[in-house]
Amino acid sequence: MASELEPEVQGLDRSLLECSAEETAGKWLQATDLTREVNQHLAHYVPKIYCRGPNPFPQKEDMLAHQVLLGPMEWYLCGEDPELGFSKLEQTNKPSHLCGRVFKVGEPTYSCRDCAVDPTCVLCMECFLGSIHRDHRYRMTTSGGGGFCDCGDTEAWKEGPYCQKHELNTSEIEEEEDPLVHLSEDVIARTYNIFAIMFRYAVEILTWEKESELPPDLEMVEKSDTYYCMLFNDEVHTYEQVIYTLQKAVNCTQKEAIGFATTVDRDGRRSVRYGDFQYCEQAKSVIVRNTSRQTKPLKVQVMHSSIVAHQNFGLKLLSWLGSIIGYSDGLRRILCQVGLQEGPNGENSSLVDRLMLSDSKLWKGARSVYHQLFMSSLLMDLKYKKLFAVRFAKNYERLQSDYVTDDHDREFSIADLSVQIFTVPSLARMLITEENLMTIIIKTFMDHLRHRDAQGRFQFERYTALQAFKFRRVQSLILDLKYVLISKPTEWSDDLRQKFLEGFDAFLELLKCMQGMDPVTRQVGQHIEMEPEWEAAFTLQMKLTHVISMMQDWCALDEKVLIEAYKKCLAVLTQCHGGFTDGEQPVTLSICGHSVETIRYCVSKEKVSIHLPVSRLLAGLHVLVSKSEVAYKFPELLPLSELSPPMLIEHPLRCLVLCAQVHAGMWRRNGFSLVNQIYYYHNVKCRREMFDKDIVMLQTGVSMMDPNHFLMIMLSRFELHQIFSTPDYGKKISSETTHKDLVQQNNTLIEEMLYLIIMLVGERFSPGVGQVNATDEIKREIIHQLSIKPMAHSELVKSLPEDVSTCILRKENYGNPSLPTSLENKETGMESVIEAVAHFKKPGLTGRGMYELKPECAKEFNLYFYHFSRAEQSKAEEAQRKLKRQNKEDTALPPPVLPPFCPLFASLVNILQSDVMLLIMRTVLQWTVEHNGHVWSESMLQRVLHLIGMALQEEKQHLENVMEEHVVTFTFTQKISKPGEAPNNSPSILAMLETLQNAPYLEVHKDMIKWILKTFNAIKKIRESSSTSPVAETEGTIMEESSRDKDKAERKRKAEIARLRREKIMAQMSEMQRHFIDENKELFQQTLELDASISAVLDNSPMVSDMTRTALGPAQTPVPEQRQFVTCILCQEEQEVKVESRAMVLAAFVQRSTVLSKNRSKFIQDPEKYDPLFMHPDLSCGTHTGSCGHIMHAHCWQRYFDSVQAKEQRRQQRLRLHTSYDVENGEFLCPLCECLSNTVIPLLLPPRNIFNRFLFSDQPNLTQWIRTISQQIKALQVLRKEDNTPNTALSKNLENVDELQLPEGFRPDFHPKNPYSESIKEMLTTFGTATYKVGLKVHPNEEDPRVPIMCWGSCAYTIQSIERILNDEDKPLFSPLPCRLDDCLRSLTRFAAAHWTVASLSVVQGHFCKLFASLVPGDNHGDLPCILDIDMFHLLVGLVLAFPALQCQDFSGISLGTGDLHIFHLVTMAHIIQILLTSCTEENGMDQENASGEEELAVLALYKTLHQYTGSALKEMHSGWHLLRNVRAGIMPFLRCSALFFHYLNGVPSPPEIQASGTSHFEHLCNYLSLPNNFICLFQENKEIMKLLIESWCHNIEVKRYLEGERDAISYPRESNKLIDLPEDYSSLINQASNFSCPKSGGDKSRAPTLCLVCGTLLCSQSYCCQTELEGEDVGACTAHTYSCGSGVGIFLRVRECQVLFLAGKTKGCFYSPPYLDDYGETDQGLRRGNPLHLCRERFKKIQKLWHQHSITEEIGHAQEANQTLVGIDWQHL
Repeated sequence: MASELEPEVQGLDRSLLECSAEETAGKWLQATDLTREVNQHLAHYVPKIYCRGPNPFPQKEDMLAHQVLLGPMEWYLCGEDPELGFSKLEQTNKPSHLCGRVFKVGEPTYSCRDCAVDPTCVLCMECFLGSIHRDHRYRMTTSGGGGFCDCGDTEAWKEGPYCQKHELNTSEIEEEEDPLVHLSEDVIARTYNIFAIMFRYAVEILTWEKESELPPDLEMVEKSDTYYCMLFNDEVHTYEQVIYTLQKAVNCTQKEAIGFATTVDRDGRRSVRYGDFQYCEQAKSVIVRNTSRQTKPLKVQVMHSSIVAHQNFGLKLLSWLGSIIGYSDGLRRILCQVGLQEGPNGENSSLVDRLMLSDSKLWKGARSVYHQLFMSSLLMDLKYKKLFAVRFAKNYERLQSDYVTDDHDREFSIADLSVQIFTVPSLARMLITEENLMTIIIKTFMDHLRHRDAQGRFQFERYTALQAFKFRRVQSLILDLKYVLISKPTEWSDDLRQKFLEGFDAFLELLKCMQGMDPVTRQVGQHIEMEPEWEAAFTLQMKLTHVISMMQDWCALDEKVLIEAYKKCLAVLTQCHGGFTDGEQPVTLSICGHSVETIRYCVSKEKVSIHLPVSRLLAGLHVLVSKSEVAYKFPELLPLSELSPPMLIEHPLRCLVLCAQVHAGMWRRNGFSLVNQIYYYHNVKCRREMFDKDIVMLQTGVSMMDPNHFLMIMLSRFELHQIFSTPDYGKKISSETTHKDLVQQNNTLIEEMLYLIIMLVGERFSPGVGQVNATDEIKREIIHQLSIKPMAHSELVKSLPEDVSTCILRKENYGNPSLPTSLENKETGMESVIEAVAHFKKPGLTGRGMYELKPECAKEFNLYFYHFSRAEQSKAEEAQRKLKRQNKEDTALPPPVLPPFCPLFASLVNILQSDVMLLIMRTVLQWTVEHNGHVWSESMLQRVLHLIGMALQEEKQHLENVMEEHVVTFTFTQKISKPGEAPNNSPSILAMLETLQNAPYLEVHKDMIKWILKTFNAIKKIRESSSTSPVAETEGTIMEESSRDKDKAERKRKAEIARLRREKIMAQMSEMQRHFIDENKELFQQTLELDASISAVLDNSPMVSDMTRTALGPAQTPVPEQRQFVTCILCQEEQEVKVESRAMVLAAFVQRSTVLSKNRSKFIQDPEKYDPLFMHPDLSCGTHTGSCGHIMHAHCWQRYFDSVQAKEQRRQQRLRLHTSYDVENGEFLCPLCECLSNTVIPLLLPPRNIFNRFLFSDQPNLTQWIRTISQQIKALQVLRKEDNTPNTALSKNLENVDELQLPEGFRPDFHPKNPYSESIKEMLTTFGTATYKVGLKVHPNEEDPRVPIMCWGSCAYTIQSIERILNDEDKPLFSPLPCRLDDCLRSLTRFAAAHWTVASLSVVQGHFCKLFASLVPGDNHGDLPCILDIDMFHLLVGLVLAFPALQCQDFSGISLGTGDLHIFHLVTMAHIIQILLTSCTEENGMDQENASGEEELAVLALYKTLHQYTGSALKEMHSGWHLLRNVRAGIMPFLRCSALFFHYLNGVPSPPEIQASGTSHFEHLCNYLSLPNNFICLFQENKEIMKLLIESWCHNIEVKRYLEGERDAISYPRESNKLIDLPEDYSSLINQASNFSCPKSGGDKSRAPTLCLVCGTLLCSQSYCCQTELEGEDVGACTAHTYSCGSGVGIFLRVRECQVLFLAGKTKGCFYSPPYLDDYGETDQGLRRGNPLHLCRERFKKIQKLWHQHSITEEIGHAQEANQTLVGIDWQHL
């Protein structure tokens, strides 16, 4: 198709290219009817440029559009070359002082907790970095897109509104001048013309709804039959559904479908087919048919290509307008005028209105383009911002209705601009007074909630998904209301008062519909069948909580408003009550000679509702009336006398009784919905406007009525009236065998009621109820939270209500749950308070920083604090008693001293000394004294004691603060000293307490009773001292003092007895121990000897003499054989490790690794053909083996593994859950520690002792040895050739054999017997194959010649990585390793040394020949790597471990040890040459001891030799000292690795000198490895042969290329790899990531930018656009990256979430705590709190250590085992 189109496109281009912008503009300037001219131009050219085929060419289209369409407009507008014209405009323009940058998705935004007027005020990164807020307490979030930067807006910031960049522009903005003065008349006229035409064209075409015809003035003459099938985005269908449907409808590949779907999601629409009408219509019908089954179908339209073309250009135009107005404020002003000018059709006909009102009909892309234009024009011009705000408010109802029915997210709706308008204080005020905005918002909200019941209350249906979706949208209105109320007025005009009160009326209407909604009735008999709907009502309540609080704050600011609001609220409440009587009959109650009239009402039988917002609002206003003292200033204005206290308390009391009954288990049959409602009622999210206000309402009621009457009504509502009005209830209960449940129920209700009384009297920390300020309130909350346990900052913040009277430090701010800023303000208030009451403890490597309560705050602890849940209360009680015990105090928790009540509530305290209260106390105490099982409970008594304590504290306060001549009316002490009334003359409360003081069953409460009696006596003393005659000390105190002393003495005596008893027992025990040892002497002797022998092996025991130890060679220190016994973890059987016994194995995990890699980009193309014999020094990918060190029998492990496999097969049939290990790949968890493993290593004795035969005295030197070996190799090669030649040439060969002189004692036909048992041989093969399979990523094949190479390589690589770890941590080489590492290295080395016994002898010999030839060139190995490209340690391990295969056929008496020594010397010399060739240090003039020692001279001589062999290509060096230093530094890692290797291979204990840390152990290492200290001697000792070898090494072409600079080589010592350096401040990472765009989808910002911590690459994770195919599966960018960078293992930082991600393979992953902490020592995963985060080096080191130790996979395994949800995540898509 493309080929047909191309000539046509070229043809078209010609006519387009000839179109000159200047000429066209000239034509337009002459034109009489400009509109027609321009429209004709557009009608002709737009369809020629845009939409020419199935796929858009954006670059080409934009270029042409700019030349042919926009160019003329720019010329016309400027009247000259636009480049000149626009630059002139820019010069005359005053730059704006507003920033106005519109945020993209994921861009970082910053707010300042100290200076922002409200949480929606944000800065972009650039402004933030240049502002004063940088050093304040800022918070950072990532933008959801769509908002803009508030820099320069003086209404948004309390201080520092400008950053440095915008500060420059503020000097001259004093007077608001008209920006048009800078433009000439004709520019204004021309701009006006062109803007009017273009803006109207764009609006017209974008809101055009016909699919196949254009507006008449744009119709073309000839119309082609080309259509697009256009698919639109919706938020209902998932990506998968769309992809699937498209593949069916337009039969494209999945890749293409994903591309379509991504574009549709991003831009809102995409054409999926291009062609004639029929062709497109057919695709449309398939899409509609396929997606209409469950939901509404996807929106598809078949549109004529010219319409699409014009629409595309329309969008281009709007963006163009946006950029043009950036040149000058004057142009911006003109565009605003054009946009807001009323059209011919009157109301709503301006262009801006038309766009706004058709918002929900437009697609995503179009919406965001015009929203951006509005932001950069209307919202940046202060004059027009007001006019626009008015238009917005006038259309508010329609816009919101459109938004509610639309399904796009809020940020794509014009309604979202409300946050930009309503949060500006001046605009919000203006809209309230002029447009009555508050009322409009509330009315609109009410209109959307149409379902009401018979009483007019809201009624929510079952909360289906659709319902919830609608309801969520409606809630955005509440958000708007909150924006309007955020900033409170400083002065009130009459207009504002009137309009606010109108809004308040509307709000009361709303609350009235909520009063009493969702009523519940107790289920008796059977369980409720269907859980009633409760969530919607609570969601509504939660969303409104803030608004209710804000309404009260507004009322508090103006006395007139407060009085009016109070009256209105009372009137509405009375109305509500009017409808609530439900025919309740009046009834009279009487107790203790008091009687009261009330209604008969039973919570457990009638309907009751938790929702009482009107009563609660009234309670809030009542407190404000008290706080602002309006009540005393204008009592005549307030209807206080009309209040009927019984009416006020009725509903809140029912609600509290409902909670009590639920706790007492009376509502069990009502299911979970009720339990959840009660939970939320008390929960921190809702309690501020629910539970707290109910308590206030009861306090209000009590303060206005006789406390006896109140208590009687309360008893009646709690259904306890009968119990307390019946004398001898307790005796009756115990005599009858009453239903036990019922008694239990009543007990709980009594406890709950007493708790309620404690709350009513004790909760006076709300400003207005008690004489306190807001700080006291927070302080008390924090003290009580911290008295449960020490808490982290974020926990504390969560446990406090969202706007803990934020008035403390900041007047305006309100938290706002829709923005992630709800914590703002309260934190500001909290900081200062926390410092006062708590100490901060810094976190360690894990955990978080904690606040601990200061000990002096403990006295303010109130056990019955009303915000404690049951669990918290018992925890706090336990913690506080424990503290008191630790401080050796008595454990009473007396009530704290309370602040006085405000005058309006002052009479509340009388409830404590009212007759009914005293009766209740006396009754409970009497039950306790009688002590019959059922009737009373300890908590009941505890509450009564607390109440008595409160009363005493109260009286003490009254007495201490009493004025002269005043009488204290609070006489509790006198009342409790009186005995009860006749007829039954019960003893006084005081007497009963004294009785109970010594009751044995009240041990716990003893201290409390003591405290009460003590306080009672203190009060008595005060009363007496204040009365005239001082009376002598009363008996009571004396008696009490003496009893206290007695008590002390008694305690002391008991403690002494206990001490003696302890000592006696200890003495007896040690005696018994001695006897036992005497009796079993010989047994102990044995164990002691055994211990000695074991320690001897480990330490320097006499058996291994203390002379210098040597690890290899003929002089190797002899090691006595030790027997090794081990226990199998599966069958618990002990067994000795022997050559012929059954195999014992260690669980092990083999993995590919790039931790040491110096070149991650190397990639094995074809693993089947790859030869791993030589490891390149860049160690690009190695095989690492690790083990958890747990030992099993091989057969036990086999059984265990089979059972794991069987279980896996069963699981697959049952359910498709992943496990944390992949059985198909041979993985399993260690049965003991659940560590991830994928194979097992056999345990062996030191293999060298088994193969090492007789020693002759004279061993050859290096030169002789090399000669011998070379001859043996030659012989082998000749024989090898023979084996391969066919029989015909047999006779010839025989002659050859005769010619071939076999070296003396060499028997190539000898095959040694394998000493190992079958079971061990099998395990050798198993582990070898596993290493080969994992290391090369191939299928297992035990016959493959590469198996032994991989085993040696794994051994070498693992030792190298351990040496690096020890080196990086500055630990000595043989510092005691953790036993799992030690066991692993020992087993791995011994295994690698024994593996040749199960491999083919000739294969291993072949490997040896090749390895040997790389150092000693032979005849027929042409293709060997040059000396620069071999890792010498891998070579050493290979040579040493392959050598026995050759040596076993050599009977000439050369020992293995000699071979080891010569191989080691040879490789060491090669390594020294390698280092000299690549050492590139400059001589930096520090010729300290230049050429002094013989070593230096020797090195110089060697260097000169090299210089000569390399043809002088090597740099001249004159400083032997430098060279020596380089060589020593370069060879150190090699020597350390070798020492580890030979130590584990031959078992020679390490010399004690190497175990100490600190010094460089060069000499000791050389001794241990039997190297001369001056290792250059090696060259001199073997001068002849070394000359030849060095010459052959230097003549390699690669060495020459390297020296001539044509290639690189690794230089030594290799640096350790580290993870990348992370910035100190997290915000710089976010900024870096926000500039990162997805590499695949053309400049689109990535949604989940993820940083690889190993190489620093940024990836676009978790998105379809960057998925790639890996081994036949689609994987995300991170998973793909792990394969190229970490050979399957990756460590990433998800920047937006601040989360570390570990990945291993495709199915394993876990999240790990990030190394960034805030000032409170906490991580912030997901950036929810937004505190500034700083790098914690220790935590980062810990991650790096996990990586170095190859423990990432293990860490993931443990995490997945611990948390099953991690297993279900599709890690491969990240």
